[in-house]
Amino acid sequence: MEREKLITLDHVSKHFHVGKGQTLVAVNDISLDIYKGETLGIVGESGCGKSTLGRVVMGIYEATKGTITFEGKKLDLRRAKDKMEYARKAQIVFQDPYASLNPRMLVGSIIAEGMEIHNMYDREKRQERVYELLETVGLNREHANRFPHEFSGGQRQRIGIARALAVEPEFIVCDEPISALDVSIQSQIINLLKDLQKDHGFTYMFIAHDLNIVKYISDRIAVMYLGNLVELADSEEIYAHTLHPYSQALLASVPIPDPDREAGKKTVVLKGDVPSPINPKPGCPFAGRCPHAMEKCRTESPQLKEVRPNHFAACHLEME
Repeated sequence: MEREKLITLDHVSKHFHVGKGQTLVAVNDISLDIYKGETLGIVGESGCGKSTLGRVVMGIYEATKGTITFEGKKLDLRRAKDKMEYARKAQIVFQDPYASLNPRMLVGSIIAEGMEIHNMYDREKRQERVYELLETVGLNREHANRFPHEFSGGQRQRIGIARALAVEPEFIVCDEPISALDVSIQSQIINLLKDLQKDHGFTYMFIAHDLNIVKYISDRIAVMYLGNLVELADSEEIYAHTLHPYSQALLASVPIPDPDREAGKKTVVLKGDVPSPINPKPGCPFAGRCPHAMEKCRTESPQLKEVRPNHFAACHLEME
């Protein structure tokens, strides 16, 4: 059975001009599909462009190049009407639950704001919906009359999730939603997101740097390096048959909670520094740190190609 595409990114790039004729390439020529009801995990080290990609998909940043298609319709988010319609169908849960909630607004008003903007329900129904959403995310209706500073980090993130759910979206970008939380709270938020997806059929783009969490929640995983998509495959496949040297190094850095296995696991040592994303040089962006780099890697940019069934990698080594 063929999966139904919800979002298609076609050669999407995002550049920032940083003065003196220099351009920072935050997202570079990314093409991928996101299917209805799935969780696509986006992983990579800090600064690789994964959060920028999430913001481009959401329309917070305008893509410098390329197109985004949602439910078969090409998005033009420069048009206010299209942006408003898309905001009803796509929402985001931000990384920092302390900074993403307006400290001057009551929690009930924060959650109801989206419904008011989109003219959803009358006032009484909106209030009832706020109570329903608070209970859905594990809080209670009394919390509607409190301010954000009265809650813990995990509770604030639950409020952020309730706000995202308020307009009944189809697609939610989760931008490192647990990285600012205590480890003891992280699993609660992850399980909440999984339960919500099971009950409502949401499609997630889940951005994170914790590979164990990403493996647990994701159906497919996309690995980014310096703004480029270097590997894409099903979650189990990418862990069992990692192809790109950067992905291999990323996975090797994940600690194993077993001293004997941790001591015996294969290590991958990367040499050199991450190159600057400002005015990037030709060739593979990972060539300067890759232990398998060939001369070809320094002059030609590898394209993302299917190396194994539904397993894509951008690496000259795998194309040989």
